[in-house]
Amino acid sequence: MTQGMIGMRTVRQRFTLAALAAVVAATASCGDVVRNDHASAILLIDSLTATAGGPTVGISGSILNSDVLSQVTTPAPCTAAAPCPTVFNDVGTVALRLAMKNYLVSPSFNNEITITRYHVSYRRADGRNTQGVDVPYAFDGAATATVPATGNVSIGFELVRAVAKEEAPLRQLVNSPTILSVIADVTFYGRDRVGNDVSVTGSITIEFANFGG
Repeated sequence: MTQGMIGMRTVRQRFTLAALAAVVAATASCGDVVRNDHASAILLIDSLTATAGGPTVGISGSILNSDVLSQVTTPAPCTAAAPCPTVFNDVGTVALRLAMKNYLVSPSFNNEITITRYHVSYRRADGRNTQGVDVPYAFDGAATATVPATGNVSIGFELVRAVAKEEAPLRQLVNSPTILSVIADVTFYGRDRVGNDVSVTGSITIEFANFGG
């Protein structure tokens, strides 16, 4: 074997090793992309409504009139002559669906998104947003539902906690004719079936007052 042939074999071996290394690197890189790339689908809110808590079933609507104190007349010992002052939480309902970022691609099983939690925060239009002074405290809650590849899913969740009506600033409304208007921002968090995190935020107006006098 001549020196030239030996040199050519050495070059081929080096090229083969380099190509193999490139393939391995590319494979590892693809795995990282699958784990870290953004989801192919996004969440959309079809509707966000709320129902006021109280002794009777309220009507769901796009604006919530939240009573900071309700007078309960049943069961005993509560009566019409001697009602029991009671606070109730208020609940919300959201309808979620998904949409593909690339509208030319149809959603698949892997694009389905499971919601696991949500976050509620409150703000005022005048910019006075100190929690526990101007607006109720923000909070996190758990909610579990899967948004299908086609169609939507409705999720019920707590929008105003009962404990918030026993804290400032809502507690001060019990003996006041003031109406406190806030905007609740609700963010829903989920993950698609290949591990990509997805979230969406919706907003709803809430009017807090002692509507029952």
